[in-house]
Formats: sequence, structure tokens, C-alpha cells
Amino acid sequence: MLRSGTDSPTAASPPAVERLLAELSPTEKAGQLNQRLYGWQAVERAAGGGFRLTDRARAELDRWGGLGALYGLFRADAWSGRTWDNGIRPEERAEVAALVQEEVVRAGRHGIGVLLSEEAPHGHQALGGTLLPTNLAVAAGWDPRTLQEAAASVAAELAASGVHLALVSALDLLRDPRWGRAEECFGEDPLLAAELTRAVVTGMQSGLDGPAGTGVAVVLKHLAAQGEAVGGRNGQSAVIGPRDLRELHLPCVRAAVEAGARGFMAAYNDIDGVPCCANRELLTGFLRTECGFDGIVMADGLAVDRLAVMAGSPAAGAAAALAAGVDLSLWDESFALLDSAAAEDPALAALVDTACRRVLTLKHRMGLLPEGPGDASGSPRDGVRERAAARERLTLAARTTRRLSRRLAQQSLVLLRNTGGLLPLDPRPLTKVVLAGPNARHVTALLGDYVPPLPAWSAESLEVALRRALPHTEVVCVPGVPSAADLSDASLVVLALGGTSHRAYADRFAANGAVAETPAVATAGEGVDLADVSLPGDQDALVTAVRAGARCAVVAVVVAGRPHVLTAVTEHTDAVLWAGYPGPHGAGAVVDALLGAVEPVGRLPFTLPRHPGVVPVRYNDRHPAEGVYRDAADPVLFPFGFGLRYRPVVLDGLTAELTGGTVRVTVAVTNRSDTEIQAVVPLFAHRGGGTVLPRLRELLAFERVTVAARARTAVVWELPAARCLAEGATRHARTDLYVEDLHTVLRPYGTSPTGPS
Repeated sequence: MLRSGTDSPTAASPPAVERLLAELSPTEKAGQLNQRLYGWQAVERAAGGGFRLTDRARAELDRWGGLGALYGLFRADAWSGRTWDNGIRPEERAEVAALVQEEVVRAGRHGIGVLLSEEAPHGHQALGGTLLPTNLAVAAGWDPRTLQEAAASVAAELAASGVHLALVSALDLLRDPRWGRAEECFGEDPLLAAELTRAVVTGMQSGLDGPAGTGVAVVLKHLAAQGEAVGGRNGQSAVIGPRDLRELHLPCVRAAVEAGARGFMAAYNDIDGVPCCANRELLTGFLRTECGFDGIVMADGLAVDRLAVMAGSPAAGAAAALAAGVDLSLWDESFALLDSAAAEDPALAALVDTACRRVLTLKHRMGLLPEGPGDASGSPRDGVRERAAARERLTLAARTTRRLSRRLAQQSLVLLRNTGGLLPLDPRPLTKVVLAGPNARHVTALLGDYVPPLPAWSAESLEVALRRALPHTEVVCVPGVPSAADLSDASLVVLALGGTSHRAYADRFAANGAVAETPAVATAGEGVDLADVSLPGDQDALVTAVRAGARCAVVAVVVAGRPHVLTAVTEHTDAVLWAGYPGPHGAGAVVDALLGAVEPVGRLPFTLPRHPGVVPVRYNDRHPAEGVYRDAADPVLFPFGFGLRYRPVVLDGLTAELTGGTVRVTVAVTNRSDTEIQAVVPLFAHRGGGTVLPRLRELLAFERVTVAARARTAVVWELPAARCLAEGATRHARTDLYVEDLHTVLRPYGTSPTGPS
């Protein structure tokens, strides 16, 4: 499947690491590889004020003489049960982090601090954590630069809280919309996902080596191919060959390694029968030997324990994971057996040393070793003063994150339909607006999965945002289907459709935090896979009924974390705006787009199906799906990269010049409006002509550009010729390069014709 190999040669470990490795007992070494505690169970409020370690946490420290990592100290959500009444507030984080570090250092003989790891897939999952739109919404903006800024700001919040590791979703591709975790993906294209992954890593780790300490180390999840799970069933087999694995799922990994990622999380799924947590060819052969990665690999929650059935026992499962390249557990019991198992097996003891060396090296980089840069414990040198400074840094970082979250929300909106130029709306003739649909009133519907409870002031619903923007218009928000009386004198109907990943505190959860039973509210998210990707509930019936009863225009806003079938919506409405899960500022962004304060310039990062039975269908499948199904001849409703806009953008002058090993592609972008515009310009290759087809269509490059009023600019890409030309059995075939409706033809030998044909 993948080229196997031994551990890649890396730079020598720091002297402090080698000294500690020689001094640690087998039990202490195993303790450095364990992350068994749920962090929210590690501290509690003391009777006299402040916080103290729980008995459970003290028992863990006593057992290992320290602690490798602690997960979710600040996590707040329905699974952890932490709320604003019983959780750790933002202003308390630095104090709690310092307490934990001091206690861990005190518990051991060597002064080694603990890595604090936190969920941050689109903002910190903690009370007061500032949220971004989910990955799928961000991907619709096609803007790595802004994402990099936002990631750096989120990292500054985490660092000010004492956090070292941010667990960030980025590596999964959206290959099947039935998968509940589709919202965590950067879409279905490997290049778009890789560039956004690179932006996340670069942004979050940008402040790591600076004097201010504003960065955190990133642990990217999930490695690998989890989005390829059979039937969209979470954590199940990815049945793919080596080419699809490399071309589709591993570009994100390479991009992350190139950007300097310091950690990866091995996924639950197996690839062709080999669990990722026990896949040496993946975690060592590819990741370490081929890519040169020298950081840590963390297992997904309880994933190593799942290997016991395959390996024969929990200890054997732990050994299999360690041999494959896993360094750090997550909640597993199996890794807790490594000290006794290693005592009986010198080869296993050597693997424990290798993993411990990696963990200690990362701790050295993070200032958690006695002779590493900074304090041994990572705790403040002057408690009161340093904690006050941390709170100030947290406040400033959160302010920046909110601003960037708003920008990401605005540019994530995708205009799918706009009959007769209905949008943007003129508010003057709007005397009465009827707002209906399941996502009209609920702020939580805008946020996605992995979010904490928000303070009431930090976000608004679509209803509130619409009322604020139209102070002189009657806004009627009705549950269910609007009545004939509601519709009779309406100037406009807005339908807030889609789904939600909201986890209710009454839900039941599996041991790893996924929804365990039918959730009270959620129609997406981890543990909420669906067999049917039609709009949940009776939303198609709602749309049909409103169209039949309304005498005015009908606008649909789709808030969703997965591609839904929107066939009925597009047939029975005048305008459709796709909003993903746009985050806490999403309602304002949507209303601004409807009224023209901002222009929706996003593009779909996935394919929208016309019928639920045609999924999975992707733009880069090797063979088109059109004309295959006799009962659904046209299976694609909207293709990957689709997006309308209000103001015209003219693309022309497409040229491609082949010189040696480089193709230089140029296209002109003209703004004919009287205001500045932003435009996403994607470049595709369309290959054909051989008996063994490469991908039918492939995204080669993209650029988000700003063009001044009545101005013209050029987008220039310089690309390796091998990426632009057909290869293998089709090396003599032509390659069409496309930008919108323009294309130019490249041939392997000689220069290409230029201009549209």
C-alpha cells in the first residue's frame, strides 16, 4: 500500500532529553506516553476559593510520577457536562493551568511539566472560547490567508490560557455527505484542503518561537482517509487503493509536514483492513521516513483499546500501536500496560524509549523540561502578575479572533440561485417579512459541532439579525408552516433551512464523546451519520407549501454542515444562499449579504447532489456520473466550485506557456463595477484521450484576488509541468486548462495555443 521503512533519521535529541531518558524508570517512561484523564475531571473548586486537584488526578500522578499529557482541562460542552455554572471561566484558565503544572512537577522526581491539549477544530472548545465558522464553511471562502490570520489569533488565545497542543480537524476529505463529520472537512478537493491545512498549521504555530509565546503546537486529525469510510459510517473501513490514498488523502499530510506541524492524530478507521493506529507503513514508512516528520503521533480517543480484538490482548494492542508509530495515547487503558509489558520484552522497551524521546523532545520545545527553554514547569514565574498579563493577552487575542471570524463568515456565503437579480434586496419596499424554518431562531444552529455554550451576548440568531437590520419593517417569525394570513400581505419570505450539529445536554454520549443514541436536536456532527441526505424533517414540504401560498419572492438560506439535496428548494424559491455553519457572526453576515452590505463571493467546496440516491458523487471522480442512473440522469445539482455573485467579474486573456518543466498560466480579472470587489479564481485541468484515465477534472491552483473599482488585474500561476500535463498511458493526450468558461490546450511537446476556443 505504502512504501514501508524504518524511522527516518532526525537531528539528535537535545541533551536534556537524553539525560532524562537515562534517568526515568520504566514506569515514568510509560507515564510520559499516557493521556488517560478527562481534563475536566482533574480539577475542582476548593471550599475556600480557587481550585485544587481531584483525587482521581492525584492518583494518576502518583501512579506515573508525573504525566505525559492532559486532555480537555478547559473543555465545556454537553459531553463534559461543563457549563457557565460549573466550568472554568476564561479569566480562571491561567490560574488553573499553573496549578496543574505545579502539581505535576511536584509529583515527579525530574521536574517535567505536562502537555495540556485542547480541542480547537474551529476555535477553542472552552467557556469563552472564540469560534470560527466550521471548516466546510471556511473552505467555501477559498482564502488561506485569512484563515492563517484567524488560526494565529485562536492560537494566541490558547497560549494565553496555558495550552500547548491544539487538536485541529483538517486532514479529512468530504468523500461522502452521509458522514456526520462532513463539517470538519475542507471540502472534497485535495489541493484546496491541503492549502487550508497549511494555513492552519502556519498560523497556529507562528508564535511558538517568539518571545511573546503566542503560538501552540498543532496535532492534526485524522490520519488518514477517515472521510472515505464505507457508506459514510463514522470510523469504518476505507476501501481504497494506494493511488487514491496518495492523490486524495495524503496531500494534506504532506502540506502539514512542510508547514512544520508538530503532531498528528491517528484515525479510528482502517485502510484496506489495517487500522490506522497499527499501520506502520502509514505512520512510520510514509509519515516519518518519506515525509521526514519528527513530531509526535497521538492516537484518537480509545482507538488503541480497539486493537485488542485484532492483537489478542490490550497489551498486544498497545505494542502494535507503538510499533506502528503511535507515541501518545488518548484515554486508553492499553498504554497503561506498557511499563509491565516492556519489562518482559527488550524490543518493546526500545519502542517505549523511542516514543518517550519524541514526547520529551516536544516538551523541550514547549519549555516543559528543567533544562529546556523557559521554566521547567511552564508555570508563571510571578503568579499574580503573569496571570494578569495572560488575561490581558487573552482579551486582546479574542478581540482579533472575533473580527476575523466575522470576515470568514462573510466570505463563506455561496449564492446558488438569484432569479431575476432579486438579491441584494432593497429594504425600502419591504413592509412585512415572514421568517420561517427550523434554523430561524436558534443561534446554536449556526455554530456546528465541538462548541462550548456561548454567553448570550456573543451571538445572535437570524431572527434577531433581521429585525436589527430592518427596524422599520414588520418581521414575523413563525414556527412550522406560515399560515395564509401570514403570507397574504408579506413583501418577502425568508426560509432558514438546513441542519444543526447542536449537542443537547440531555443527549447520551459514547465513551469517546460521539452521540450514542438518536440525538434530541442534532442532524449532523460526530455520531450523526445519515442514510438520506435530503433536508431533515419536513423542510421540502415547508418550501413547497410556502411557494404555493406566497404571492411574493421567497429566499432560502441553507445553514448546514453537509451537502444536502436542495432540488426542491431551488425549484420553489427565487434565491438560495448556502451558509454552511458560519459561526457566531453568521446571522449578521447572512443578513448583510441579503441586503447587499457584503457580496456573497464564496464557491462550493463540494458537489451538491440532485437526488439522495446518487451519493457519493464528487467532481474529481474518474468517470462522470451524468447519464448513468436511468432514474436520475443528471445527478449533480451544483458542481464543485459553483458560486454566483451580484456584480460582474470578467475573466479573459487566458494563456498557458510551457517552458521546460514549468507552465506559466495567466488570466486577466476585470472589475466593471464602481466599487472594489473580491473574486475567487480557480484553475482546473481536464484530461482525456487514453485508455486509462487519470482524474477527469482536477483543481490545479486558485487565487482569491481583490480588484479595485473599474480596474483590471492579472492572476499568474507558475506550475510544474508534470501537474498540468497528462501522464502515463495518456502522455500524448491533450490537457485542457479551464478558468470559468475559458480554456486553453496544453500538449506535452511544444507550446500550447492560447485563448478561448
